[in-house]
Amino acid sequence: EFASWVSVEFKLYLIKEFQRLKEQELQQLGWDIRRNLTKINYRIDTDAIKTNLIPPELSPQQINFIYASEADLLNMALFGKTAKQWRDENPDHKGNIRDEA
Repeated sequence: EFASWVSVEFKLYLIKEFQRLKEQELQQLGWDIRRNLTKINYRIDTDAIKTNLIPPELSPQQINFIYASEADLLNMALFGKTAKQWRDENPDHKGNIRDEA
């Protein structure tokens, strides 16, 4: 077996480090999958808003307000606060409310 000739302690260290790295890899993979699903769902949400809630005669600012209002509605339903409220409460976090969920 690899490294068993060096010492038992070294072999045990290698096994534990390998397990730790595999666990870390799985956690990162899980986060990536969740983030990608969030991105896909966000696109579905914005397409539905565009199709069903935005009349063609609105200005770009009005359209942006509708998207922001719908995002706030979803955040309130899921997290109990808007993205701005979350940012104000968590100024040291780089990501957004969905990244931290």
